[in-house]
Amino acid sequence: MLIQILAFAIIAAQAAWIYLAQRRSRNREELFRIITENAADMIALVDSKGHRLYNSPAYEKILGYSPEELARTPIFEQIHPDDRFKVLEAGREARSTGVGQSLQYRLRHKNGEWRFLESTASTIKNERGEVEKLVIVNRDVTQRVAAEEKLAHNALHDALTDLPNRRLFLDRLERCCTRAQRDRNFHYALLLLDLDAFKSLNHTLGAAAGDQVLVETAHRLQSALRATDSLSRPRDESPADALLSRLGGDEFAILLEACADPSDVLRVAGRIHSTLSAPLLLNQGEVQTRVSIGCALVSTLPERAEAPLRDAETALRRAQAMGGNRSELFDPAMHQRAITRLKLESDLRTALNRGQFRVFYQPIFQIHPREIVAFEALLRWQHPEQGLISPHEFLEAAEDTGLMALVDQWVIREACRNLPLWESIYGPSSQLQVVVNVSARHFANAQLLDGIKTCLRDARVQPGTLQLAITESVAMVNPELTINVLSQLKRLDVTTTIDDFGSGNLSLPALRQFAPNILKIDRILVANMQADRTAYDIVDLILTLARKLSCGVVAQGVEKSAQIDQLRTLGCNFAQGYFLSSPLDPEATLQLLRDQAQPRRISPSTR
Repeated sequence: MLIQILAFAIIAAQAAWIYLAQRRSRNREELFRIITENAADMIALVDSKGHRLYNSPAYEKILGYSPEELARTPIFEQIHPDDRFKVLEAGREARSTGVGQSLQYRLRHKNGEWRFLESTASTIKNERGEVEKLVIVNRDVTQRVAAEEKLAHNALHDALTDLPNRRLFLDRLERCCTRAQRDRNFHYALLLLDLDAFKSLNHTLGAAAGDQVLVETAHRLQSALRATDSLSRPRDESPADALLSRLGGDEFAILLEACADPSDVLRVAGRIHSTLSAPLLLNQGEVQTRVSIGCALVSTLPERAEAPLRDAETALRRAQAMGGNRSELFDPAMHQRAITRLKLESDLRTALNRGQFRVFYQPIFQIHPREIVAFEALLRWQHPEQGLISPHEFLEAAEDTGLMALVDQWVIREACRNLPLWESIYGPSSQLQVVVNVSARHFANAQLLDGIKTCLRDARVQPGTLQLAITESVAMVNPELTINVLSQLKRLDVTTTIDDFGSGNLSLPALRQFAPNILKIDRILVANMQADRTAYDIVDLILTLARKLSCGVVAQGVEKSAQIDQLRTLGCNFAQGYFLSSPLDPEATLQLLRDQAQPRRISPSTR
């Protein structure tokens, strides 16, 4: 009886234990169901072979598949082909080590799009300690990945045109340089592009129109590079890879990989010129764009990636210096010219800081009777090694570096300082004038008028004794600015002069609006008067025009007595040139004035 009771008790205990175990299992399953069905993340249970045993309802919400659709679709068919091996390896490692890994992969949505999932796997082991199931928690991180990709894209692309930016371009250029060092047969080319007169367009039409021009230019450049025949090569070879980049402002760059022939580079440049030649249609109307291109073909091994970029910049400068709207291919001679130019620019700064500039003065004479009425201030550079240098050799560099405005101001100050001294020798009633030529940048400088006021005040010169001269080309860069500045100069009692008149494209209406005090006839017209009837007639017309406008006239470049006779016959009263006097240093100028101190003095602005 006791044995039966004990057996019954054992059976009851076992039944109770089984019941409790089943209850705990049901509780766990119920808890798992509650969690998985309400979780935002997708939770899956798979067996050791990767077969689906369970998918949470979030799968349908996120990927669009019903449980039935998931059940009949193999999991690896939904994984992106490029990610399948990665997912398979993660599953194998989890089964062998018992530890799941976190990884990111792509799973196809029901609509065909790819969603990025961040996955974490946990293992379920049997009584023998073997992994028999995996619990996989997938989180949809598509939006986060898209945001990260956008940030990465923006870091390497231009915000306005969406082209690769300078950072990405230099990285690709560095890769080409590295590849060329490994492969001696690999050559590449670099093109730098700069829109001609873009700053003026941007200033005139506004920043919005300027941005529109840049965006449209980027589109046209892309279309020019997409052409399959962009390079001349056999049909079985693919065209060179081309990277188009906006480096900043109106500067673009093109990197042509696997390019070894100069004709290929120039052919691409030619296509770009052709593509950009058609007018752009903006909200303000049509705009014509032109581009200067500097090309560098890299066939040697540069030590650094900056070297070909520097060469292309040198070629670009050359193209711009030759008038723009053209392409220039870099060569060693161009490099040497660039080095010489850089040294010249450095020496110019040193010259200004160390007072190496000098002013020479060329007299302007009344033809009859022959008397000095003015001096033209002419800049010279007293170089410590090369001696006296003419401005023709350094004016362009001084303009480009922005030094010319400072040099001009110094010349005006020097000329004004000498005027009282000349008058003390030549007589206070002589009204000697000094003519100072002003560069384009200085004329457009907002500080021009204030600087002249300071010079006039400090030197205490008489009204009307300072002349400021600009060429026709400078006057026509911005006619409205010219009218404004010339009128303000007249209010300061500064005489205004149009230099080299007859050599440019100054229109008669513009001349009437400028209303200069003096016209200086271009020296080439004076030189050709005897041999060329047309030149003679143009000089005659200038003199007639000047009388109508009440302007004084000075003939430049007089080198023969016969020219003096012709000018006198035509009614020109004032002249300058080597026949009358060469430019003189300050000491020789004083001596000339002492020698000529007695004759009657008049001004060329007096008719």
